[in-house]
Amino acid sequence: MRQASLAQYLIALGSNRRHHRIGPPERVLEAAMEALAAEDVDILVLAPAIRTRPIGPSQRMYANSAALICTRLAPDDLLALLKTLEARFGTRRGQRWSARTLDLDIIWWSGGTWHSRRPELIVPHIAFRERRFVLQPAAMIAPQLRDPVTGRSIGQLLHRLTRA
Repeated sequence: MRQASLAQYLIALGSNRRHHRIGPPERVLEAAMEALAAEDVDILVLAPAIRTRPIGPSQRMYANSAALICTRLAPDDLLALLKTLEARFGTRRGQRWSARTLDLDIIWWSGGTWHSRRPELIVPHIAFRERRFVLQPAAMIAPQLRDPVTGRSIGQLLHRLTRA
C-alpha cells in the first residue's frame, strides 16, 4: 500500500560482517542505499559511517550510519522493503544483536508516530534515544529533526546522551 504524499524517514544502518561480493561493512552500507534507491526511494543524504562497539554477544565492530530518505511508502511497507533488502544482503533472522551483514531500522518518520499492528514496528524507534551509534550519524545529517514524543531534536538528544 502506498501513501498519497511523500514522507521523509530517518533510517539507521549497521553492518559488522563483510559481504562476499561487496566487501567490508562500510561498503555494505553504501551498497544498501544504492539498492534502496533502485527501489524508487530517494536518498536525500547519507551520513559517513562510524565504527562502534557491538551491543550483545557479537564481538565484531560495527559500521553505523544514518540516511534521510523520501518515499511514498507507508511505514509498514517501507519496513517490508528494508527487511527484503536485509535478506538480499544475507542477513538471517536469529539471535538478537548477533553479527549481521546488514541491519536497517526506521528511526523517525515525518508523519509523527506509528504503531503497527505488527509488534516489530514502532516509530519513532523505541530505543533510539539511548543509542549513540544511531544518534551520532543522525546528528551529522539531520540534527534539527524533532522526536515527536519528547519534542527534542536529534542534536539535543545526542548532547543529553553524551554529556553524562
